Amino acid sequence: MKKLFQSLPFRLILALAIGIVLGLAANEVVMQIVMTVQRILSQVIMFAIPLVILGFITPSITKLGNSASKILGVALVIAYVSTICAAFISMLAGYNIIPHLNIVSNVAENRELPKVIFELMIPQIMPVMSALVLALFIGLAAVWTKAKFTIALLDEFQKIVVAVVTMVIIPLLPFFIGCTFCGLAYEGTITRQLPVFLMVILIVMVGHYLWLTVLYTVAGIYSGRNSLKVLKCYGPAYLTAVGTMSSAATLPVALSCANKAADEGTLRRDMAAFGIPLFANIHLCGSVLTETFFVMVVSKILYGVFPVPGTMILFCLLLGIFAIAAPGVPGGTVMASLGLIISVLGFDANGTALMLTIFALQDSFGTACNVTGDGALTLILTGFAEKHHLQEQNLAVEL
Repeated sequence: MKKLFQSLPFRLILALAIGIVLGLAANEVVMQIVMTVQRILSQVIMFAIPLVILGFITPSITKLGNSASKILGVALVIAYVSTICAAFISMLAGYNIIPHLNIVSNVAENRELPKVIFELMIPQIMPVMSALVLALFIGLAAVWTKAKFTIALLDEFQKIVVAVVTMVIIPLLPFFIGCTFCGLAYEGTITRQLPVFLMVILIVMVGHYLWLTVLYTVAGIYSGRNSLKVLKCYGPAYLTAVGTMSSAATLPVALSCANKAADEGTLRRDMAAFGIPLFANIHLCGSVLTETFFVMVVSKILYGVFPVPGTMILFCLLLGIFAIAAPGVPGGTVMASLGLIISVLGFDANGTALMLTIFALQDSFGTACNVTGDGALTLILTGFAEKHHLQEQNLAVEL
């Protein structure tokens, strides 16, 4: 029983339940306190994300040696292919399913969240995308120049970041999740708006599970290993992603899950240490699948027509690129792609507002699909490394 109470999944579920109950019963004063705490925790967690990216990806690249460029190229290709394939499948499903749904727009007004008592701004040292590019450049350049001192320094930096993640970030996650769901329950997103789009959200969630099935099936066939052994390790990461709505914020837990799969001999530990942090920032299959279906629903509701197929294909191809800048921010995929929604699809202010609303209702499950799909892509990397006889490196990151 003590182990159950101390387990991360139990604490996440408990925090989520307490947050919803408190949000339904709280008054404005209580919510001011909750939202202030949530804002502070969000600032701390978001501040750490660029450090996690630099601390995990860069040392992993340097230890991969001459294989770094090849592995990185493969990782980028499979992440983008997974993302746009999910978008295309969602597009085809939209054209075939949405016309048969009796969908009406009846989104109730949300209750306004009270203002926080005070603001504590902790800006990130750099944006998430900048941290990712910097990590790639430094890692590759250190390999090319054989910069031994820099490589040793990066190893020390990784140990420091692991300590921050283990001692600070992971213990704060349940509180952050509880406060987040408390706010959603108070403003009415859960109780008022969910029934309106429940059918559409359920369809999208089924799409998530179908796409994960495809990814893990392909990964298992390509690698010659049992992909279900990887999938079963991803429960804590899935639940954390549901609560944080952020692939980057879920990164420490995802690394723990991948390490567990490595302990069982399914994933290569060096591929997990390299692939999981990278895919957390470039692989958004669930979010893109969701957004593609939702833009078609909103277009049908507000404008009475679907975007033409050529426009949707262009939107899907560009969305896979724009979404790369989204991890680390709840709702980041739709926020990063608002320019596409307006310029390519021609949505007006009402369309973008409705998109933001309906996307927020399921953002946590789209993120969970992203994170869980990273395990399948890492298994593909493992298969690639084995097939090309790349020597395994000591990249273990113990959390």
